[in-house]
Amino acid sequence: MPELLADERAFVGELVGDRPAGWDVSGELPLDLLHKLGARGLLCAEVPASFGGLGVSSQDNGEFTAYVGSLCSSLRSVMTSHGIVAHTVRRFGDRAQRRHYLTELTSGKIAGVGFSEPGAGSDLSAMRTTIVPDGDGFVVNGEKKWLTVARYADYLLILGRNGDGAAAAMIPADTPGVHLELVADPLGCRAAGHANVRFDDVRLPADAVLGGGSQPLSMLFTTALSYGRMSIAWGCVGIIRACLQAAGSHVQRREQGGVALAEHQLVRRHLADLLLAEQISTRMCEQASRSWDATAPDMAVMAVMAKHTSAGHAAQSAATAVQLLGSAGAQDGHVVARAFRDAKCMELIEGSNEICQLILAEHALSITG
Repeated sequence: MPELLADERAFVGELVGDRPAGWDVSGELPLDLLHKLGARGLLCAEVPASFGGLGVSSQDNGEFTAYVGSLCSSLRSVMTSHGIVAHTVRRFGDRAQRRHYLTELTSGKIAGVGFSEPGAGSDLSAMRTTIVPDGDGFVVNGEKKWLTVARYADYLLILGRNGDGAAAAMIPADTPGVHLELVADPLGCRAAGHANVRFDDVRLPADAVLGGGSQPLSMLFTTALSYGRMSIAWGCVGIIRACLQAAGSHVQRREQGGVALAEHQLVRRHLADLLLAEQISTRMCEQASRSWDATAPDMAVMAVMAKHTSAGHAAQSAATAVQLLGSAGAQDGHVVARAFRDAKCMELIEGSNEICQLILAEHALSITG
């Protein structure tokens, strides 16, 4: 990790401290914390320095994301969502839009992104939200579910249909016609600000739609989702590391039968599994980040592979850590209790385990046919 991010890691560690347990219980992150991180460019560190970001590589940003993920998955979820928005603006915005929005996103403004709908998750053909031209602007109608960060957001990046193609609109959260309903008691990442959002004749100026709209639906979604999958994959590495640290410390202190738990062979087997999960997931993420930084042809598939691998290992590692800590880790707010719930959600979002398997199977067929 470059010296710059090492300094920022220390800054985040001091700012976060032991507060994530309380955030998990209350279901809310401090808004001033998000603004401080956003203003330092830490929520989208890959954005070039010319736009106020840090301009780091995918691998360096990944290790930083893993560190934040080891502290608090809700905070890491904000990084993921905000980073998706910045990446999508970089890819599809025109020069003026990149200058305006990226500067906003590295100056303390917070952004969330909306994909899923009541009747549309992985099935893009079922998406009903529309972003259509109207006079000298656009009108947005539709509904998005489980929009992360919506509670804190200044901007909502909404993907919708535009004729035979698709469009991505940067909607100020206080625009008339935008209605938020917070998701009550989510299973995981409880403080990430999830909300269901409805758009009723939301009117936008033309420059709020990235690149004028009319991009291919699959390209727009794949671009946005690929960044999200990379971020989640690295965040899951952080979850595994937190579980390994908590479990390793506990079993060396806790005694059973007159000896430390760490001296029991079955406990040692669990520790070995945790270490292997951390190493396998880290190496997969490193490989995916190398493809990402090189803009390799397989970068999207590698992002899927990294996300699927890391999410699965995080879910199993969290279950193992809870097993090792027993009642000590079975209370809301505890790091392994949070990991147990948060990791399960990572197996669902940005492509469920099953969707990832279908994508990877298709890739296997393409390289063996």
